Amino acid sequence: MSSPLTAPITGLLVAVGFVAASLADSPRQARGTAPPPKPAPQVQKVADTWPPDAKTLESRRKAAEDVRLFARTEPLPITLTADFKAVMRDRDPKSTKLFPATISYPNEDGTTVTIPLQIRTRGHSRLLRQTCDFAPLRLEFPKDQMKKSMFDGYGPIKLGTHCRGVTEFEQYVLREYTVYRMYNLLTPSSYRARLVKATYIDSVQKKTIATKYAMFIEDDDELAKRMVGRVLDRQGLMFHNVDPDTLMLMTIFEYMIGNTDMSMKVLHNITLVQKPDNSTFSIPYDFDYSGLVDASYAVADTKQLGIQSVRDRLYRGPCKTAAELEPYFAKFRAAKSDLMGLFDALPDMNPNYSRDAKKYLEDFYKTIDRPGSVKSQFIDNCDNRRGM
Repeated sequence: MSSPLTAPITGLLVAVGFVAASLADSPRQARGTAPPPKPAPQVQKVADTWPPDAKTLESRRKAAEDVRLFARTEPLPITLTADFKAVMRDRDPKSTKLFPATISYPNEDGTTVTIPLQIRTRGHSRLLRQTCDFAPLRLEFPKDQMKKSMFDGYGPIKLGTHCRGVTEFEQYVLREYTVYRMYNLLTPSSYRARLVKATYIDSVQKKTIATKYAMFIEDDDELAKRMVGRVLDRQGLMFHNVDPDTLMLMTIFEYMIGNTDMSMKVLHNITLVQKPDNSTFSIPYDFDYSGLVDASYAVADTKQLGIQSVRDRLYRGPCKTAAELEPYFAKFRAAKSDLMGLFDALPDMNPNYSRDAKKYLEDFYKTIDRPGSVKSQFIDNCDNRRGM
């Protein structure tokens, strides 16, 4: 295990959905029946071989790193046109139905680029009509036709939307986007997000539905390629199965922002990336249930976790001594001014919220600077847990 003092802490942030909350049991064979025939052995395709050669890995890394969409941070104006009445009727989490659409955006030379694509709804809690009038979207680009466009290299990509028409819900987009940026400052191995100002036009009624902030969230596979790895879709992993420095950074970050809405065992709001040496890294995403975002629809899991509000912090990471925790706390202290500065960087963010967010973060820093608070918050209730 590398020392946290000398090894870089890595991790990943940004944009993919809720995974089932428990591991499924294999179906048992009915008594008295003949065993099913063994499936014919499958020949692995060359394209599926892992890992590919070093040249291929580097080529993939560079292509993912250089995606134009995430090269800049200013909000990107886009216009998305579709039959949104039909799109928003599709609230089935198992649905893969696609709807024709177009997206338009300004090019660097001042011209407008318009691209045909397909879209669909996505998500879990935000997909529910009682939570959101306007569901999150998944955009499906014709990847072979995207050369030299803003979305070159992309097929699917997630778009986090405003949920409801009232101003408060648009503010949630700005807040969650800022959380993604915070994690970017702590580690480059994190989900990238790009803020957009999205105008939605109904193609049937020929009228604008809304113009609201939204954000694109980096695709899982593209993030894994940047890390020179691949997505590992494996449930049931424990703390000792993943990179320890990445895990500590992630779990302390989740404590800092007041987020308990994640589980590595069932891959809920955590992506695993495996590198060619089989080392595995845990990457957090989806922060709208955090105390820092403080969305009105976010509720705490009081029964399982014993907290009363999403604003209540609860450390869910590995058990460590104060001395073992200190190098990680030092990293957060070093980044403090940059993290706080993000809340002044977006002119449209509510200034009252910005002040409250910085106060909420100051409470975290007071905790990690007080030995007694470190003991009560990170050590006393740890109970030798092996996973989450």
